[in-house]
Amino acid sequence: MFGLFNRIPSISTSELAGKLGKNLILLDVRTPGEYRGGHIASAKNVPLNKIADYRQKETQPVYVICQSGMRSKQAARILKQKGYQVINVTGGMNRWTGPTRGGK
Repeated sequence: MFGLFNRIPSISTSELAGKLGKNLILLDVRTPGEYRGGHIASAKNVPLNKIADYRQKETQPVYVICQSGMRSKQAARILKQKGYQVINVTGGMNRWTGPTRGGK
């Protein structure tokens, strides 16, 4: 029964780079320390252990990124169960080659 219907769509970091600036919602589910160490400027830090509390009114897709893609996949599953349209960024920040911002 599961299989195809439960798959979380995913995009590469280069595909994400092409979408930035289009008012998309990007959640960085790494720890606050990792986030401060360098993140995509438009990313909002919602650590994996707090993702179940995430709330958003908009119905637009939510993009999820972490360091390698494992935590974001977990977060994407949780968000999908809550009814969000979720896209996982494969490879995470390890594969991100665009500009990053440090600090909060």
